[in-house]
Amino acid sequence: MLLSVITFDIILVFIIIVLILISLYRGLLGPSFTFVIGISILGFFGILTPSEILSGFANEQIAVVILLLLLGDIIRQTAVIEVIFDYIFKGAKTRRGFLSRMIIIIGSFSSILNNTPLVAVMIPYVHSWCKRKKIAPSKFLMPLSYAAILGGSVTLIGTSTNLIVNGMVLEQNIIPGLEPLKIFDFTPVGLTMLIIGYFYLVFVGNKLMPERSEPLSDHPSYSREFTVEARVRTGSHLHGLSVDQAGFVGNKNFELVEIIRDEIKVLNYSDKFILNEGDLLIFSGEPRNIAEIISQKSGLQIPEIGMMSKRKKTEIIEIVISQNSSLIGKTLKTVNFRSRFDAAVIAIHRNGVRILEKLDTTMLRAGDILLLFTGNKFLPLSENNNDFYLVSKVRRFVKLEWYKSAVLLGGLVLAIGLSALNVIKLFMGLVAVLIATLALKITNPKDLSRSIDYNLAIIIVLSIALGTAMVKTGAADLVANSIITVFLPYGDMSVLLGIFIITSVLAAFITAKAAAAITFPISLTMASALELNPVPFILIVAFASAANFMTPVGFQTNLMIYGPGGYKFTDFLKVGLPLTLIYMVVTVGILSMMYL
Repeated sequence: MLLSVITFDIILVFIIIVLILISLYRGLLGPSFTFVIGISILGFFGILTPSEILSGFANEQIAVVILLLLLGDIIRQTAVIEVIFDYIFKGAKTRRGFLSRMIIIIGSFSSILNNTPLVAVMIPYVHSWCKRKKIAPSKFLMPLSYAAILGGSVTLIGTSTNLIVNGMVLEQNIIPGLEPLKIFDFTPVGLTMLIIGYFYLVFVGNKLMPERSEPLSDHPSYSREFTVEARVRTGSHLHGLSVDQAGFVGNKNFELVEIIRDEIKVLNYSDKFILNEGDLLIFSGEPRNIAEIISQKSGLQIPEIGMMSKRKKTEIIEIVISQNSSLIGKTLKTVNFRSRFDAAVIAIHRNGVRILEKLDTTMLRAGDILLLFTGNKFLPLSENNNDFYLVSKVRRFVKLEWYKSAVLLGGLVLAIGLSALNVIKLFMGLVAVLIATLALKITNPKDLSRSIDYNLAIIIVLSIALGTAMVKTGAADLVANSIITVFLPYGDMSVLLGIFIITSVLAAFITAKAAAAITFPISLTMASALELNPVPFILIVAFASAANFMTPVGFQTNLMIYGPGGYKFTDFLKVGLPLTLIYMVVTVGILSMMYL
């Protein structure tokens, strides 16, 4: 019999849930701090004990989430995925061809890798390709996020939301002896929707996508810009291309200022001007865009960098000359900056003005901002140095030997495969891969500690605690009873439909993780009360919370492409609502046929 008496504890739990929803929706305190305050209040009133609040830290699935994010960040930094993408997308000539490949590849990769790093790596590719083809990035960035979401729902490890739900299964006390989900329990629904989603995005969604210029593209930019010299490499793919074909005309990331050939400035060149090996090109742009010029795939090389480009680990960093610096009034050549700090100065910005003169002979002043290409000795050499201060780290470049790349990617695939076959636990497989990356010096412990998403860990742990409070007080029983009363007269399938709708709406306006935390105990309580198989009631929460297409705030990848795509809030509703309705019908239908 479901609990029907409303007690003070139940009222307090509902008040906390409402406050959490308001804070998350309006962005008042930040997700992690919101959960800390909410769960702390439940602890102060004795609804949760300290051990119940902290029990999530011993949850294996939370450790798996953190390990997957760590390995995903290592893969992103080492540019292994970028090399693969370069090979895959080089043959994409048409808009539909590029869109089709992107959805298939991102969807496939997202099923075994966390989708957030994949989207982060792919965004620059989409921008670059769109600029060359003179197509608005908004036509591709939303499909990019949706493909990552669709692929992430194919397996247990594709998205952290699935792993969080599985973690809740391990912590729940509603149905004794309930087994955790297996890696491919998500596949019947997830793979079906990945295929349906592909056709929807390519043939229907593509027509609904807005064609919008990037934010502020039509307005003057007040961001800091640098001027750099770049030479067309020997054997570069740019040789024989026109300035327009190379993507240097109308490029919103950087501007081609001058062309110098054989030490003679080319005057009044047109868009049809053909580039040759050895041509010196003068660009201006923001630091993050200058980083794209420096990358190997650009076909350009910065003369100031020289042999430093051959190093395995390098970074682009901004520094500012301090007021009492010993460098003031001296040139880079005089102070021997490169050997002294293991860094090459590639551009200087002074009081809002780009320095165009030769860098080696430029007298440094207080407040000058220097763009550096640094080796791995830069940070140790610049410690306790008062000559300059670090402004930002723009980008990191890591080159791996082929066998290290094989160990990193192959090890991850092997760990996932052995886990699926129940040979080893996924946690132990990921630990082994992480140890291998440390042993081969693919990464180091300091980098790992900086890559851990502590806010995410706190949110997951406290989400589990919130679920415990809902079950413990009877709040989950009360809500479950109400949903059963409304939907059960229409059959068991309609109960799943009701859970999907509630979870999906919550996830659209707060976060997927918070929505899962709130509806999971309710859904499981309903399965127990109706004496039905609990598996579809668990999976429906995972799918409804992770498959978030209707708003930019519900899922992290949507938020990542929201600004770069110049989207409006209504764009997501226009394209995402039909896809959400399709997802709901497919999910409820397949789960009902398989389990009810």
